[in-house]
Amino acid sequence: MRWPVFALVFHVFIVLVGALGPSQKREISRLTTKQLRALSNSPNPIQSFNLKSTTSHLSKILIPRAPDTANNTFVRNYLADTLRSLNWHVEVDSFTDNTPYGTKQFANVIATKDPKAPRKLIIAAHFDSKYFPSFPENQFLGATDSAFPCALMLDLAEALNPLLDAKAERLSQLLDDDEANETSAPETTLQLLFLDGEEAFKEWTKDDSIYGARHLAARWDSEYASTPSFSASDRSPTILETIEHFVLLDLLGAKDPLVSSSYHTTQWLFEAMIDGESRLEKAGLGLKPSRKKKSTEDPTPRTKPQTNEDVGRAAPAKSFFRPVDSRHFGFIEDDHIPFLHRGVSVLHIITNPFPRVWHTIKDDASALHAPTMRKWNLIMRIFVAEYLGLVPVVNGTSTLSTMENRGSTREGDLE
Repeated sequence: MRWPVFALVFHVFIVLVGALGPSQKREISRLTTKQLRALSNSPNPIQSFNLKSTTSHLSKILIPRAPDTANNTFVRNYLADTLRSLNWHVEVDSFTDNTPYGTKQFANVIATKDPKAPRKLIIAAHFDSKYFPSFPENQFLGATDSAFPCALMLDLAEALNPLLDAKAERLSQLLDDDEANETSAPETTLQLLFLDGEEAFKEWTKDDSIYGARHLAARWDSEYASTPSFSASDRSPTILETIEHFVLLDLLGAKDPLVSSSYHTTQWLFEAMIDGESRLEKAGLGLKPSRKKKSTEDPTPRTKPQTNEDVGRAAPAKSFFRPVDSRHFGFIEDDHIPFLHRGVSVLHIITNPFPRVWHTIKDDASALHAPTMRKWNLIMRIFVAEYLGLVPVVNGTSTLSTMENRGSTREGDLE
């Protein structure tokens, strides 16, 4: 990605483009506090990021992985194999493109829970790391950029997979149309998109950047979906037109992140994410001072990977999000741009200002903050579960009737 350009003309242009997309605001059911706790506790929200374990998702991804290298192929295969093991449909979208260093091979990983669903919510991140030609810079790991977001997405799939299966089973058994209508996004599936070639090989230009995103957006704009929801007399939608929202994660995992709402068309989704964060804190599940009478600062050295017990509540509660009424005219070039320009609804979750370690050799494990990673993981679990109408199991029971309506829930209901 490239640093934001603070100019009103860019902001107005992107707002107008974003307004062309298919984004539609709708009611989203809220999880009860008991459901929040169930979703937050299982599976362990930090185990995927434990660098003490050589088998954790983050350990597998946190290696130099510039495009068209053996390490890049290793990470790509790990992403694909992990999702195939969950019985997701996985496509590896391979292609070549010209770069300042000649023709390079790229490959996006597209993982879809239900490939027959007519609509999808996309969670995306790039899995490549920036190319540097010489040592030691060529050992760049990109922990925040974007190894952690990719590990988070794998954990998200594992955490929500049984809930997605339960929803599919529930919908298949519904006979009452009214009850079916109460289910959020009944025909919307979850798709995870791991993009290759986001980083520029030299200087960021329109041709030397976001290789995977440019390729895939152009491809999906010309390919038509085949879904059972459209009759033979209707024009089949392009694959791009089946995307409800494109949620891009980038530069996450460092302490004290600050994220802004970039587009007014998805401000309601941004507010839903803030609401989930707020309810996490009120339920005692977010970041709060440690129960031990010690400093509120992280007691574990940054070079020492932390366990779930270490990170439980080590840092003070502080929102990851700027207030939605702030006038923040940031235009950040990233993987979402080719999709946005084609009318796709975008929610860009990126830290701004960028982490201090951005594009330096210090963007390694020491740049990551375990309590922050844990909280991002829980925020995303809640956001996706509520958007898709997933129901966590509480005391062996999973029922829609226990979910709250976002529009009618009062603060006291969370107690």
